[in-house]
Amino acid sequence: MRSIESLPKTSLAMVQTAPRTLEPMDLPLPEIDDDSGLLRIEACGICGSDYEQYEGVLRTPMPAVPGHEPLGIVARIGDRAAKRWGVDVGDRIAVETMLSCHHCPSCLGGSYHLCDSRRIYSYIPLSDAPGLWGSYAQYMYLDPNCVVHKVDPTLDASTAVMFNPLGAGFRWAVELPETGPGDSVVIQGPGQRGLASVLACREAGAAQIIVTGLEADEEKLTLAREFGADATIDVQNEDTRRRIQELTDGRGADVVVDVSSYATEPVAESLDYVRMGGTVVLAGVKGFKEIRDFISDKIVMKEVKIQGAIGVTRTGYANAIRLLESRRYPVERMHTHDFDLRDADLAIRTLAREIPGEESIHSCLIPEQ
Repeated sequence: MRSIESLPKTSLAMVQTAPRTLEPMDLPLPEIDDDSGLLRIEACGICGSDYEQYEGVLRTPMPAVPGHEPLGIVARIGDRAAKRWGVDVGDRIAVETMLSCHHCPSCLGGSYHLCDSRRIYSYIPLSDAPGLWGSYAQYMYLDPNCVVHKVDPTLDASTAVMFNPLGAGFRWAVELPETGPGDSVVIQGPGQRGLASVLACREAGAAQIIVTGLEADEEKLTLAREFGADATIDVQNEDTRRRIQELTDGRGADVVVDVSSYATEPVAESLDYVRMGGTVVLAGVKGFKEIRDFISDKIVMKEVKIQGAIGVTRTGYANAIRLLESRRYPVERMHTHDFDLRDADLAIRTLAREIPGEESIHSCLIPEQ
């Protein structure tokens, strides 16, 4: 076993004990064996699903330590784990969100993110030993089945932790719909994953990238254009369908990616934006709400492919980390807020536009050590 010297006996963690309730607790650092490890958290990204967990919409177990976008330094690691993951004490790594068994039919078929017994780090309750699962903490347990990626230690932590939303952009907007050179893409929602999708589609060689958003998203739409979007549309003040028809010469988009959160209207509207035989990727969760005015005949008559998207897999993360390390894009422009670990409640509410005068695109928690 390898270890950084003089590790503390406990870790501060923000524990969700009820909807909209996060409590600071000192939790014991887990013991590890030859197959596991311990991560010292440098930064934990915040995204829309954090808000849904915080609200109680996802009905996740409580008490639990939230946080599923961990970037950190390997603080302690077993010998077999070090060999298996190809990392050692002191290495900076990004940790994938999902824990899979790697033995079920889904895993063996290449879809390990759809594992029959998958778990998500931030949804595992404290009662499930060793308890320190999520990354709203100073330290996090590295399960033997987790998947990790080395990250350039010279990148700023607030930038490097964007491996997660960028990975989603590559998987949801490029890999799943097979976006390639010459394609036209409509991205619904200019949040962090929408902006990540712009970067991913630009890297894939898409000929035309169109981003839609609300009037309140003016700053994000401006950033989308800086990242390579060819056009942006304010859906509250423009005729979106007509504008997309004009921009695509009446054909419609090859790919429509919905990464908007909570709003259900974009799902129904996506069928008006996609071309005959095109693909719609649904990645923005809606809190299990029904979709009004969803006309399935449009799918039939246009022979549209609808693809659901959950999570990110190895190739998406690898492409995201490669893009970050290339420093070809001003990705740091997407980052707006750093929060202290104890201010996790404020971080989530800021992202959800509950704090007057504050507009967050990408934010993260930075634990004190």
